[in-house]
Amino acid sequence: MKPSEKPLRIDIVSDVVCPWCVIGYRQLAEALKQTNTAYSIHWHPFELNSNMPSEGQNLREHIIEKYGSTKEESDASRERMTAAGREVGFEFDFNDDTRMHNTFNLHQLLHWADQQGRMHELKQALFEAHFTHNRNISDINVLADIAAETGLDRSEALAVLEGQFFAKEVRAEEQHWQQQGIQSVPAIIFNERHLVSGAQGVNNYVSILEQLATMSD
Repeated sequence: MKPSEKPLRIDIVSDVVCPWCVIGYRQLAEALKQTNTAYSIHWHPFELNSNMPSEGQNLREHIIEKYGSTKEESDASRERMTAAGREVGFEFDFNDDTRMHNTFNLHQLLHWADQQGRMHELKQALFEAHFTHNRNISDINVLADIAAETGLDRSEALAVLEGQFFAKEVRAEEQHWQQQGIQSVPAIIFNERHLVSGAQGVNNYVSILEQLATMSD
């Protein structure tokens, strides 16, 4: 890419409890590296389960309830996700106690972190906390701990969560993306024009990036 060219703007609408969101992002990151693309990433909130109670729910029970999946189908899906994660250097540790969480508080924390230029780091830490370490991201104290581990102020993070300081802003942004027709995640928008849904695989992302580069020539 020529130095004079603008970086590729990448908007990613996602939820931390979506396994394909972290897989898709890791695949895209590898493609960006392979194509030596200059870019800027902007994360946006989406709640997979906005009606989930604050304490969350056992993941297997949730999947069976939501999709009617059998235990065998659930196990096969977990194996597929674990293998896809391994290919891009991300570790999933699914077990019988893995939980699905309500992520509204988490998105408020990310909104706050964005104001300090730390949203991307916090987003990655939250993916890992949830999928690799099975931490309770329904608990605002755990969320504040994770924020502190990424270099943010723990007491300020906790105050943001206790005070629901950014509830209105997060709800408004979620509604904005729904009004744009986003109904599933990950949803990746390139240069505010080209929407790609789902985890496409490294090779497909490489092709997409190469096509975008020729369009900007």
